Amino acid sequence: MAIPFSVQVLATVLFACAVLHTFSVAIFAKLSDKKGPHAGFWHLLAEVEVVFGIWAFILIVAMAVMAGTSTAIHFVDHSNFTEPLFVFAILVVAASRPILELVAALVRLLASALPVNKHLATFFIVLSVVPLMGSLITEPAAMTLAALLLRDAYFKRPGHETFKYLTLGVLFVNVSIGGVLTAYAAPPVLMVASSFGWDSAYMLTQFGWRALIAVMFNAVLLTLVFRKQLLTGEVETHRGITEDVPVRVPKIVVLVHLAFLAGVVLTAHHPAIFMGLLVFFIGFCTAYPRHQSRLMIKEGLLVGFFLAGLVVLGALQKWWLQDLLGGLSPLVLFFGGMGLTALTDNAALTFLGSLVDGTSEAWRYMLVAGAVAGGGLTVIANAPNPAGYSILKGSFENEAISGGRLFMAALLPTAVAAVMFLI
Repeated sequence: MAIPFSVQVLATVLFACAVLHTFSVAIFAKLSDKKGPHAGFWHLLAEVEVVFGIWAFILIVAMAVMAGTSTAIHFVDHSNFTEPLFVFAILVVAASRPILELVAALVRLLASALPVNKHLATFFIVLSVVPLMGSLITEPAAMTLAALLLRDAYFKRPGHETFKYLTLGVLFVNVSIGGVLTAYAAPPVLMVASSFGWDSAYMLTQFGWRALIAVMFNAVLLTLVFRKQLLTGEVETHRGITEDVPVRVPKIVVLVHLAFLAGVVLTAHHPAIFMGLLVFFIGFCTAYPRHQSRLMIKEGLLVGFFLAGLVVLGALQKWWLQDLLGGLSPLVLFFGGMGLTALTDNAALTFLGSLVDGTSEAWRYMLVAGAVAGGGLTVIANAPNPAGYSILKGSFENEAISGGRLFMAALLPTAVAAVMFLI
């Protein structure tokens, strides 16, 4: 069923409103703190996870009025919500206590093998190795684990806003580029791998080694910048992941959780299956509560709601975005893609690019490279970013992350990624 052009134009206007809204959440948070009669309403608008859902709801209502209820219902019914559902499921499973304790133990093990101070080594590994794990366990899972480790070990102390923003910028960029070593783990790669004929061997040889160097460089640079604070424990929470504490969860429980995690990852394209696995997982956790911490179901639902709103609004941007992409040369496309990624989900960007006919291999490479390089600039640029935002926002002033400060913090690691992909 065709969507009227007037509705598509309205969708673009509402999409722009949603983007501006994400950059304004800190303002709404300050209004909420004044405890006025509308403090609850301002608090709702300050929750970045609901931003795109709110504007998507406005679009659906407007579509029903302008094009008819049947058109609006048909549009929603035929939208693909697999990615929001998957991110919800993987966040809940990956954030469980057994998985987190296992990853923390692996981080300590790797840190002890490096010939540097354990505090420096641990911070470096959380920002490099864990994001690179996204190429195996998917980027949303890597983002969840890295954000939780950072929250518990480095972000709980009040203040240190500069440290937190710069760390967040490196985290978002490294997760965005850290999943390109394989053809299935990064959403913007997954959207085009089949149509472009790219397999994991291609991704490793064309993208992977470049991403690996950029991730390591970004993590090393940030570790050196905050070397003094890390060595003195100024930014590290007491008994953080550098403390050598034993895993308290029985091995069999850890193995069961790993099996659920693997099951969700392997069935990422089949929501009926991985959502069923999630229900079984929740049941298992309920049966053995002494080995569990609180499951992040609320946070996962909010992130899923954010991404679902992005799907609804983003689906109607084809009328201007696809023609724009098709008319760009490869090099211009690379930089244009980085800029557009900051304003829209990079997976949607690469998908629309894959629909352009007669493109060269260089054009395709630049499309994906620009999309993943710019994936850390904003919370909407890459699908896993809202998960990291949801986990870490409570550690920032007014429990809100400034979109402008995040953008500035991500500029340098984005530039490093861009240089590597252009080599």
